Amino acid sequence: MGALVPRKAKTQPTVAVVAKSPETVDGLAAYLGNAGVTTRGSRSLESVRSLASGTAAVVLFPDEFASAGVLSAVRELRRNHPRVFLVVVTRQPHDLEPVLEADGRSTLPLVLPKPAFGWSILDALRANAPLAGDRE
Repeated sequence: MGALVPRKAKTQPTVAVVAKSPETVDGLAAYLGNAGVTTRGSRSLESVRSLASGTAAVVLFPDEFASAGVLSAVRELRRNHPRVFLVVVTRQPHDLEPVLEADGRSTLPLVLPKPAFGWSILDALRANAPLAGDRE
């Protein structure tokens, strides 16, 4: 009989929650976690630029960050990770129009008006991103 070769553990798809407010990050991460979604929270736009392997989606609350930083981070995300689903929760979607339009290469982002409830964000993620427990 041959030697057993250990199988690589399948990476769980992760959702990155990015907001300046710790209450927003922690609250949404807890809500999504209770629904069985693996999350990673951050209060820095830098996390959008350096996504961990296995990230299926990013939920971004851009209103409290500097506009130029948000535009740059979203542009980079869409260029470097075209299959990652982006949900943007904002009161000012018009400020982000240049980086949220269809580009023919990346997944089209979803913009939700702020305030958005956890269940509407969860529904959007389940409908558009390959999450743990979803059928493929």
